[in-house]
Amino acid sequence: MAVLKVSDATFEREVLQSELPVLVDLSAEWCAPCKQLSPLVEELARELEGKLKVVQVDIDKSPAVAQSFR
Repeated sequence: MAVLKVSDATFEREVLQSELPVLVDLSAEWCAPCKQLSPLVEELARELEGKLKVVQVDIDKSPAVAQSFR
């Protein structure tokens, strides 16, 4: 899986402590634009695997991470 799902509990380890640059995709299940962008984000993650880490955060399930990005 190229896009890693992260949560409030795993954000620091997977993002802040990552040795690779990280693209954080903030999304929600109800968000239509998020669903439209999802295939592009997944494609980017596959193309840059090993050079860039791509993670997805569900803002409804991880409110602390969402709040930190306002």
